[in-house]
Amino acid sequence: MATAVSKLPTLHLHSALGTIPSVESSSSSSVSTARFYARRNLTSLSSLIPAGLSRGSVGCCKRRSCVTVCAAATPAAESSKTSTDRDDRVVQISSVEQFEKALKDAKNRLVVVEYAGLKSVNSKKIYPAMVDLSRTTQTAVFLLIMGDENDDTKELCKRAGIEKVPHFTFYKNQEVIHEEEGIDAEQLENDVLYYGDPDAPIHQLHGREDFESLLRKHKTDDKLLVIDVGLKNCGPCVKVYPTFIKLSKRMADSAVFARLHGDESEDCQELLKLMGVVEVPTFLFVKAGKLLGRYVGSGRGSLIGEILRHQGVRVT
Repeated sequence: MATAVSKLPTLHLHSALGTIPSVESSSSSSVSTARFYARRNLTSLSSLIPAGLSRGSVGCCKRRSCVTVCAAATPAAESSKTSTDRDDRVVQISSVEQFEKALKDAKNRLVVVEYAGLKSVNSKKIYPAMVDLSRTTQTAVFLLIMGDENDDTKELCKRAGIEKVPHFTFYKNQEVIHEEEGIDAEQLENDVLYYGDPDAPIHQLHGREDFESLLRKHKTDDKLLVIDVGLKNCGPCVKVYPTFIKLSKRMADSAVFARLHGDESEDCQELLKLMGVVEVPTFLFVKAGKLLGRYVGSGRGSLIGEILRHQGVRVT
Protein backbone atom coordinates (compact mmCIF):
# COMPACT_ATOMS: atom_id res chain seq x y z
CA MET A 1 0.00 0.00 0.00
CA ALA A 2 1.03 3.58 -0.55
CA THR A 3 1.97 5.72 2.40
CA ALA A 4 -0.69 8.32 3.15
CA VAL A 5 0.89 11.32 4.83
CA SER A 6 -2.17 13.41 5.36
CA LYS A 7 -5.75 13.55 4.22
CA LEU A 8 -5.86 16.56 1.97
CA PRO A 9 -9.19 17.73 0.58
CA THR A 10 -9.73 17.84 -3.16
CA LEU A 11 -8.72 21.38 -4.06
CA HIS A 12 -8.67 23.53 -7.15
CA LEU A 13 -5.60 25.23 -8.52
CA HIS A 14 -6.50 28.72 -9.70
CA SER A 15 -4.08 29.66 -12.45
CA ALA A 16 -3.94 32.21 -15.18
CA LEU A 17 -5.86 29.68 -17.28
CA GLY A 18 -8.77 29.42 -14.90
CA THR A 19 -9.64 26.65 -12.49
CA ILE A 20 -7.88 23.31 -12.92
CA PRO A 21 -9.40 20.46 -10.91
CA SER A 22 -7.06 18.46 -8.74
CA VAL A 23 -7.64 14.75 -8.52
CA GLU A 24 -5.60 12.38 -6.91
CA SER A 25 17.78 8.81 -3.18
CA SER A 26 47.52 9.30 -5.71
CA SER A 27 48.40 5.92 -4.93
CA SER A 28 51.91 5.38 -3.73
CA SER A 29 52.09 2.61 -6.30
CA SER A 30 53.42 3.41 -9.75
CA VAL A 31 50.15 2.11 -11.23
CA SER A 32 47.01 4.13 -10.49
CA THR A 33 44.18 2.46 -8.63
CA ALA A 34 41.84 3.18 -11.51
CA ARG A 35 44.16 1.42 -13.97
CA PHE A 36 44.45 -1.44 -11.51
CA TYR A 37 40.67 -1.92 -11.56
CA ALA A 38 40.51 -1.83 -15.33
CA ARG A 39 43.43 -4.20 -15.81
CA ARG A 40 41.68 -6.79 -13.66
CA ASN A 41 38.77 -6.79 -16.17
CA LEU A 42 36.34 -6.62 -13.26
CA THR A 43 32.68 -6.47 -14.11
CA SER A 44 29.70 -4.57 -12.79
CA LEU A 45 26.68 -6.19 -11.13
CA SER A 46 23.31 -6.40 -12.80
CA SER A 47 21.33 -7.31 -9.72
CA LEU A 48 18.69 -5.14 -8.17
CA ILE A 49 18.69 -4.22 -4.50
CA PRO A 50 16.14 -2.30 -2.49
CA ALA A 51 16.69 1.44 -2.46
CA GLY A 52 16.12 3.33 0.80
CA LEU A 53 13.05 5.50 0.84
CA SER A 54 13.38 9.00 2.24
CA ARG A 55 10.18 10.73 3.26
CA GLY A 56 9.48 14.42 3.35
CA SER A 57 6.11 16.11 3.64
CA VAL A 58 4.91 13.74 0.93
CA GLY A 59 5.22 9.97 1.24
CA CYS A 60 7.11 7.66 -1.11
CA CYS A 61 4.74 5.18 -2.67
CA LYS A 62 5.53 1.71 -1.30
CA ARG A 63 3.26 -0.34 -3.53
CA ARG A 64 4.72 -3.64 -4.67
CA SER A 65 5.18 -2.22 -8.17
CA CYS A 66 7.10 0.75 -6.84
CA VAL A 67 9.79 -1.03 -4.86
CA THR A 68 12.94 -2.50 -6.38
CA VAL A 69 13.08 -6.24 -5.81
CA CYS A 70 16.27 -7.79 -4.48
CA ALA A 71 17.80 -10.38 -6.81
CA ALA A 72 20.93 -12.47 -6.85
CA ALA A 73 24.04 -10.79 -8.19
CA THR A 74 24.84 -11.66 -11.78
CA PRO A 75 28.08 -10.49 -13.41
CA ALA A 76 27.70 -8.59 -16.66
CA ALA A 77 29.81 -9.35 -19.71
CA GLU A 78 33.45 -8.38 -19.30
CA SER A 79 34.56 -5.22 -21.03
CA SER A 80 37.28 -5.34 -23.65
CA LYS A 81 38.26 -1.70 -23.36
CA THR A 82 41.84 -0.92 -22.48
CA SER A 83 42.68 0.79 -19.21
CA THR A 84 43.56 4.00 -21.02
CA ASP A 85 40.21 4.09 -22.82
CA ARG A 86 38.24 3.27 -19.69
CA ASP A 87 39.78 5.64 -17.19
CA ASP A 88 40.11 8.92 -19.06
CA ARG A 89 37.08 10.65 -17.46
CA VAL A 90 37.24 9.37 -13.87
CA VAL A 91 39.54 11.63 -11.88
CA GLN A 92 41.32 10.07 -8.94
CA ILE A 93 41.48 12.48 -6.00
CA SER A 94 44.53 12.33 -3.73
CA SER A 95 44.31 15.52 -1.67
CA VAL A 96 41.82 17.78 0.05
CA GLU A 97 42.86 20.69 -2.15
CA GLN A 98 42.32 18.69 -5.33
CA PHE A 99 38.87 17.62 -4.18
CA GLU A 100 37.75 21.14 -3.25
CA LYS A 101 39.01 22.51 -6.57
CA ALA A 102 37.17 19.79 -8.52
CA LEU A 103 33.88 20.65 -6.78
CA LYS A 104 34.39 24.36 -7.37
CA ASP A 105 35.31 23.93 -11.04
CA ALA A 106 32.25 21.78 -11.68
CA LYS A 107 29.94 24.70 -10.75
CA ASN A 108 26.33 23.57 -11.28
CA ARG A 109 27.19 20.29 -13.00
CA LEU A 110 26.54 17.01 -11.24
CA VAL A 111 29.58 15.59 -9.45
CA VAL A 112 29.55 11.86 -8.68
CA VAL A 113 32.07 10.84 -6.02
CA GLU A 114 32.88 7.22 -5.32
CA TYR A 115 34.53 6.64 -1.96
CA ALA A 116 36.33 3.32 -2.30
CA GLY A 117 38.98 1.16 -0.69
CA LEU A 118 42.09 -0.45 -2.14
CA LYS A 119 41.18 -3.83 -0.66
CA SER A 120 37.41 -3.53 -1.07
CA VAL A 121 36.02 -6.25 -3.36
CA ASN A 122 32.74 -4.38 -3.80
CA SER A 123 34.58 -1.20 -4.75
CA LYS A 124 36.35 -3.08 -7.50
CA LYS A 125 33.10 -4.62 -8.72
CA ILE A 126 31.21 -1.33 -9.08
CA TYR A 127 34.09 0.70 -10.55
CA PRO A 128 33.64 -0.41 -14.21
CA ALA A 129 30.06 0.87 -14.09
CA MET A 130 31.38 4.21 -12.81
CA VAL A 131 33.79 4.38 -15.75
CA ASP A 132 31.13 3.47 -18.31
CA LEU A 133 28.82 6.17 -16.97
CA SER A 134 31.62 8.73 -17.10
CA ARG A 135 31.99 8.05 -20.81
CA THR A 136 28.28 8.21 -21.64
CA THR A 137 27.38 11.13 -19.36
CA GLN A 138 29.59 13.93 -20.61
CA THR A 139 27.84 16.64 -18.60
CA ALA A 140 28.74 15.16 -15.20
CA VAL A 141 32.05 15.00 -13.32
CA PHE A 142 33.20 11.67 -11.86
CA LEU A 143 35.68 11.48 -8.98
CA LEU A 144 37.29 8.52 -7.22
CA ILE A 145 38.58 8.77 -3.65
CA MET A 146 40.50 5.81 -2.24
CA GLY A 147 39.91 6.25 1.48
CA ASP A 148 42.95 4.22 2.50
CA GLU A 149 45.40 5.80 0.05
CA ASN A 150 46.94 8.51 2.25
CA ASP A 151 46.21 10.85 5.16
CA ASP A 152 44.39 13.35 2.93
CA THR A 153 41.96 10.79 1.51
CA LYS A 154 41.37 9.44 5.01
CA GLU A 155 40.52 12.99 6.08
CA LEU A 156 38.11 13.38 3.16
CA CYS A 157 36.31 10.21 4.21
CA LYS A 158 36.20 11.39 7.81
CA ARG A 159 34.76 14.76 6.78
CA ALA A 160 32.08 13.04 4.69
CA GLY A 161 31.24 10.58 7.47
CA ILE A 162 32.09 7.55 5.31
CA GLU A 163 32.14 4.33 7.31
CA LYS A 164 31.60 1.74 4.57
CA VAL A 165 32.72 1.56 0.94
CA PRO A 166 31.79 1.79 -1.82
CA HIS A 167 29.84 4.93 -0.97
CA PHE A 168 28.53 7.35 -3.61
CA THR A 169 27.90 11.02 -2.90
CA PHE A 170 26.29 13.36 -5.44
CA TYR A 171 27.12 17.08 -5.42
CA LYS A 172 25.80 20.17 -7.20
CA ASN A 173 27.10 23.66 -6.58
CA GLN A 174 29.48 22.18 -3.97
CA GLU A 175 26.55 20.86 -1.92
CA VAL A 176 25.53 17.26 -1.26
CA ILE A 177 22.21 16.46 -2.94
CA HIS A 178 22.11 12.68 -2.53
CA GLU A 179 24.03 9.71 -1.09
CA GLU A 180 23.95 5.97 -1.75
CA GLU A 181 25.64 2.97 -0.15
CA GLY A 182 25.66 -0.67 -1.21
CA ILE A 183 24.11 -0.13 -4.63
CA ASP A 184 24.54 -1.96 -7.91
CA ALA A 185 25.33 -0.72 -11.41
CA GLU A 186 21.70 -0.22 -12.41
CA GLN A 187 20.89 1.87 -9.35
CA LEU A 188 24.01 3.98 -9.92
CA GLU A 189 22.94 4.66 -13.50
CA ASN A 190 19.41 5.55 -12.37
CA ASP A 191 20.81 8.00 -9.82
CA VAL A 192 23.04 9.71 -12.39
CA LEU A 193 20.07 10.12 -14.76
CA TYR A 194 17.77 11.34 -12.00
CA TYR A 195 20.11 13.96 -10.59
CA GLY A 196 22.08 15.09 -13.61
CA ASP A 197 20.80 14.56 -17.16
CA PRO A 198 20.37 18.09 -18.59
CA ASP A 199 20.18 16.72 -22.14
CA ALA A 200 16.84 14.98 -21.53
CA PRO A 201 13.89 16.88 -23.11
CA ILE A 202 12.19 17.29 -19.74
CA HIS A 203 11.06 20.65 -18.40
CA GLN A 204 12.31 21.22 -14.86
CA LEU A 205 9.63 22.99 -12.83
CA HIS A 206 10.84 24.90 -9.78
CA GLY A 207 7.56 26.32 -8.54
CA ARG A 208 4.04 27.47 -9.34
CA GLU A 209 5.20 30.13 -11.80
CA ASP A 210 7.01 27.52 -13.93
CA PHE A 211 4.00 25.21 -13.72
CA GLU A 212 1.52 27.83 -14.88
CA SER A 213 3.86 29.04 -17.63
CA LEU A 214 4.06 25.50 -19.01
CA LEU A 215 0.26 25.21 -18.98
CA ARG A 216 -0.15 28.51 -20.84
CA LYS A 217 2.43 27.55 -23.44
CA HIS A 218 0.69 24.30 -24.35
CA LYS A 219 -2.96 25.25 -23.81
CA THR A 220 -3.80 25.23 -27.52
CA ASP A 221 -1.29 22.86 -29.15
CA ASP A 222 -3.24 19.67 -28.31
CA LYS A 223 -0.18 18.03 -26.73
CA LEU A 224 -0.52 15.91 -23.61
CA LEU A 225 1.45 17.25 -20.64
CA VAL A 226 2.94 14.51 -18.45
CA ILE A 227 4.21 15.93 -15.15
CA ASP A 228 6.35 13.77 -12.86
CA VAL A 229 5.88 14.87 -9.24
CA GLY A 230 8.42 13.38 -6.82
CA LEU A 231 10.94 14.03 -4.07
CA LYS A 232 14.69 14.46 -4.30
CA ASN A 233 15.47 11.33 -2.29
CA CYS A 234 12.68 8.93 -3.21
CA GLY A 235 13.66 5.41 -4.27
CA PRO A 236 10.62 4.70 -6.49
CA CYS A 237 10.96 8.15 -8.11
CA VAL A 238 14.55 7.37 -9.08
CA LYS A 239 13.60 3.89 -10.29
CA VAL A 240 11.02 5.03 -12.83
CA TYR A 241 12.86 8.14 -14.07
CA PRO A 242 14.96 6.39 -16.79
CA THR A 243 11.69 5.20 -18.34
CA PHE A 244 10.36 8.76 -18.12
CA ILE A 245 13.44 10.01 -19.99
CA LYS A 246 13.08 7.40 -22.75
CA LEU A 247 9.40 8.25 -23.20
CA SER A 248 10.15 11.98 -23.39
CA LYS A 249 12.54 11.34 -26.28
CA ARG A 250 10.32 8.90 -28.16
CA MET A 251 7.09 10.88 -27.77
CA ALA A 252 8.42 14.40 -28.26
CA ASP A 253 6.04 15.05 -31.19
CA SER A 254 2.88 14.25 -29.28
CA ALA A 255 3.59 14.90 -25.58
CA VAL A 256 5.48 17.27 -23.29
CA PHE A 257 7.25 15.91 -20.21
CA ALA A 258 8.05 17.88 -17.06
CA ARG A 259 9.29 17.19 -13.54
CA LEU A 260 8.67 18.81 -10.17
CA HIS A 261 10.45 18.03 -6.88
CA GLY A 262 7.94 18.65 -4.12
CA ASP A 263 10.63 19.19 -1.49
CA GLU A 264 12.66 21.70 -3.49
CA SER A 265 11.04 24.75 -1.89
CA GLU A 266 8.03 25.92 0.13
CA ASP A 267 6.45 27.05 -3.13
CA CYS A 268 6.71 23.51 -4.52
CA GLN A 269 5.29 22.03 -1.32
CA GLU A 270 2.34 24.38 -1.50
CA LEU A 271 1.78 23.45 -5.14
CA LEU A 272 1.59 19.78 -4.20
CA LYS A 273 -1.05 20.55 -1.57
CA LEU A 274 -3.09 22.53 -4.08
CA MET A 275 -2.99 19.59 -6.49
CA GLY A 276 -3.84 17.08 -3.79
CA VAL A 277 -0.61 15.08 -4.19
CA VAL A 278 -0.04 13.02 -1.03
CA GLU A 279 2.27 10.26 -2.30
CA VAL A 280 5.02 10.02 -4.86
CA PRO A 281 5.80 9.40 -7.57
CA THR A 282 2.59 10.89 -8.96
CA PHE A 283 2.21 11.56 -12.68
CA LEU A 284 -0.29 14.23 -13.72
CA PHE A 285 -1.86 14.23 -17.20
CA VAL A 286 -2.93 17.64 -18.50
CA LYS A 287 -4.34 18.65 -21.88
CA ALA A 288 -5.70 22.00 -23.06
CA GLY A 289 -5.26 23.36 -19.54
CA LYS A 290 -7.35 20.63 -17.92
CA LEU A 291 -6.19 17.93 -15.56
CA LEU A 292 -7.38 14.66 -17.09
CA GLY A 293 -6.14 12.30 -14.41
CA ARG A 294 -3.13 10.90 -12.63
CA TYR A 295 -1.14 7.75 -12.03
CA VAL A 296 0.47 7.01 -8.64
CA GLY A 297 3.33 4.50 -8.64
CA SER A 298 6.52 3.52 -10.46
CA GLY A 299 5.32 0.67 -12.65
CA ARG A 300 6.88 1.22 -16.07
CA GLY A 301 4.20 -0.63 -18.00
CA SER A 302 1.40 1.06 -16.09
CA LEU A 303 2.89 4.50 -16.73
CA ILE A 304 3.17 3.85 -20.47
CA GLY A 305 -0.39 2.53 -20.53
CA GLU A 306 -1.74 5.62 -18.77
CA ILE A 307 0.06 7.97 -21.18
CA LEU A 308 -1.34 6.11 -24.19
CA ARG A 309 -4.82 6.06 -22.68
CA HIS A 310 -4.83 9.82 -22.16
CA GLN A 311 -3.66 10.26 -25.75
CA GLY A 312 -6.71 8.40 -26.94
CA VAL A 313 -4.99 5.11 -27.70
CA ARG A 314 -7.03 2.07 -26.70
CA VAL A 315 -5.03 -0.09 -24.30
CA THR A 316 -6.14 -3.69 -23.79
